[in-house]
Amino acid sequence: MNRLTTAYRPLQGILQQLQWGDGLAPLLLRLYLAPVMLQAGWNKLSHFEETVAWFGNPEWGLGLPLPELMAALAAGTEFFGGLLLLIGLAVRWISIPLMITMLVAALSVHLDNGWLAIADPSSWLANERVMESAERLARARALLQAHGHYDWLTGRGSLVILNNGIEFAATYFVMLLSLFFTGAGRFTSVDYWLARRTGLGVHTPSA
Repeated sequence: MNRLTTAYRPLQGILQQLQWGDGLAPLLLRLYLAPVMLQAGWNKLSHFEETVAWFGNPEWGLGLPLPELMAALAAGTEFFGGLLLLIGLAVRWISIPLMITMLVAALSVHLDNGWLAIADPSSWLANERVMESAERLARARALLQAHGHYDWLTGRGSLVILNNGIEFAATYFVMLLSLFFTGAGRFTSVDYWLARRTGLGVHTPSA
């Protein structure tokens, strides 16, 4: 045990020298999530009537109660939440409604499709729906190769089938959960400088 402790101390000392950069990870999470949330919110706001119809219709939509209110809450949370993430203001607080939005999306929109966002029959996470997509994709490729400009159509990427599983919503939820516990990060967020100015949270690793 003494040998382990002796070997551990210098390694830990090296890592402690890197604490000045502990705000980098929250910054990168914020910069990754902000455009995703902004785009999702803007899409809902700019097509608000269609969003309300999709939220409320029980046949081809989500069948949610109070669709106008739910659509406004979802769109506003995503759009304005994205702005707050971008500048690092009230990050812990806005993470909560954003996480709720991701949970609602995962449970009401994506759950029945399984985990995968893109259908990949070779994945160990593939469900029956994804396995069936292999035949459909092969048929689509054959049709395009025979009757379409297949090389041009696939010149910027492979032809795939969107499975629309919970993968992205779950990933965003985990990232937001991390921000909820770490805060917006040192030096690069409004939260950090507000904390310094008010004397609150100055001694914590992140605002």
